[in-house]
Amino acid sequence: MWKSLFEKLKEAMMSVLPVTFAVLLIALLPWVSFSWFETGVFALSAVFLVIGIALFNLGADMAMSPMGEHVGSGLAKTGKMSILLPVCFVLGLLITVAEPDLTVLSGQVSAIMDRNLLIFTVGAGVGLFLVLGIVKIIRKKSLTMMLMFFYMLMFSFAALVFERGEGALLPMAFDSGGVTTGPITVPFIMALGVGIAAVTSRGSDSGENSFGLISLCSIGPILAVLALALFSSGTLTYTTPDYSIETHTGDYLPGIILHSLRDVAFSLVLIVVFFVILQFAVLKLPVRRLLRIGIGIAYTFVGLVIFMISVSVGFMPVGYKLGTQLGENNKYVLIAAGLLIGMLTVLAEPAVHVLNHQVESITGGSISSRSMMIALCVGVGVSIALSMLRVVLGFSILFYLIPGYLLSLGLSFFVPGIYTAIAFDSGGVASGPLTSSFILPLTVGACSVLQGENNVLNFAFGVVAMVAMTPLITIQVLGFKSVAGRFIRTRAAMKRIISADDEQIIDFRQEV
Repeated sequence: MWKSLFEKLKEAMMSVLPVTFAVLLIALLPWVSFSWFETGVFALSAVFLVIGIALFNLGADMAMSPMGEHVGSGLAKTGKMSILLPVCFVLGLLITVAEPDLTVLSGQVSAIMDRNLLIFTVGAGVGLFLVLGIVKIIRKKSLTMMLMFFYMLMFSFAALVFERGEGALLPMAFDSGGVTTGPITVPFIMALGVGIAAVTSRGSDSGENSFGLISLCSIGPILAVLALALFSSGTLTYTTPDYSIETHTGDYLPGIILHSLRDVAFSLVLIVVFFVILQFAVLKLPVRRLLRIGIGIAYTFVGLVIFMISVSVGFMPVGYKLGTQLGENNKYVLIAAGLLIGMLTVLAEPAVHVLNHQVESITGGSISSRSMMIALCVGVGVSIALSMLRVVLGFSILFYLIPGYLLSLGLSFFVPGIYTAIAFDSGGVASGPLTSSFILPLTVGACSVLQGENNVLNFAFGVVAMVAMTPLITIQVLGFKSVAGRFIRTRAAMKRIISADDEQIIDFRQEV
């Protein structure tokens, strides 16, 4: 146990320290001015962030992933779709309502939309598309064809929303697809897919069918919020939350701690209660395994609480102030800082490490966690830089999303199916809690200075959607490179065989 915890601490340090040092280095630039108090709080928050990520990752290995896999395989073994599909819908709804990322986003847009309405609308979208994902696994349907259909439907809804003059809601709608796949959702849903695929699929199909649930579950919330926007009316007014570091410390710190404890407890209780019901009804796991899962849940709870407090107290205020000061003083440095911070922030997302390890395990090492991480870092870095450029110039998020998704869907016809499934899952995973609580405030701060507070909805929101989109392209490019390399090597080998000198061929026939 202690050895595993030490390994997780080492991994967490390698994840958090780069982005921490990058922010502290940017703070030394002449265009940025942080007080010693702000710098100290940020540095201390980074230390606790390391502890939180380490405990969470250990808990995910011990509890969240095994729970999802047992639920998936146990329900699939019943062979009853009438039980499997309704249970998966309720499960998708519950884990989404419990997702801390969605809580962070709903809190930042509560001035324009009822928080509970947004949360349950998004939850219903996830539940419905989780059911569709399970049907895909069981019926062995093409993920590419499903993605093509639903993305076309999604952009048709977006066009209708834009036509009705509710275009300010588009960035938030696309962001909702990214925030639903966070640290609670990803380990559980990915393991659920693995468990169902292990029972219903055979051979190479099992590995490919294990992925794709996250990508489909990211579409549901977008369609649900776009449908909600079609029935909305009235003028939208956005008020920037109070991001000052003094508000998040001092007298307000006990409230933040209690708020984090309540949110994480609510998140885990819903899943644990549902798991206990299934344990008595279907799973019947031995007590020893349940004890290990219970210890893992405790690690997950403590780690996620520490994580949420750290980002709320240190990272959110510093991200907002960094955005405002770079927006005021140097737009070009703002874009460059977005590229650097984006590349490093993804290292600190807890769910990314869960995904990378599962990818390496399921593919037998043919897709390494290192190559996955490089592709994700490049994709997220580019997405943040492009988002900062959009803040500076002030244009619609659709100018990025439409060509970006068309390119990613086009690539899906030229790469192996497993790369497409992993790529679309990675998009949802990369947009985790640090994106919502550090990158989004950074973008809001820059936008409030450059475009005004009234335009924050139009030009700042959408950054989570960008983080979710660009990995689709970079990871499929990784797959295309693999296919192209194999083709070139095969062609070169055939060319050498054909052009070989006949005199070098040894004739083993014996003369009679």
